[in-house]
Amino acid sequence: MKNVIQLSLALVILSIFVAGCVPATSNTPQAGAAMSQAIVEPYLKIQTALANDSIDEVKASAGNVATAATSLGAPAMRIDTAAVQLVAAADLADARAKFGTLSDAIVAYMDGLHIAPPDGVRIAFCPMAKKPWLQQGSTLANPYYGSAMPTCGSFR
Repeated sequence: MKNVIQLSLALVILSIFVAGCVPATSNTPQAGAAMSQAIVEPYLKIQTALANDSIDEVKASAGNVATAATSLGAPAMRIDTAAVQLVAAADLADARAKFGTLSDAIVAYMDGLHIAPPDGVRIAFCPMAKKPWLQQGSTLANPYYGSAMPTCGSFR
């Protein structure tokens, strides 16, 4: 019984220590705020390009997302990492796969911090790719399948 209590206490102390290892920064948005435009604007350029079967501006815009995510500190590390990987995309298929990882990271960040997309931006989901994305407007523009299935998906 004594060992169980000691183990439980050690786990509580460890969880407190680990929780304190990923602090928010002064740039971390508060719950209820909108997602940073510095991330959303270049992200939407990528989404639009991929929906139009193009990789023009994808690498440059992904670099802008990475830079913006870095300023948000540790909570946005997954966004930064995914954006850097997207910068290295070799072709359209690779860009779409890496865009899915970036989209997962952004939506997880938003959900985790309870922040919303900016006005006019919505979260959509592609059931074929099993991935989310952010986009403007009310007509779906699927970045994972482009012109092959432009309206595949639904808004969340």
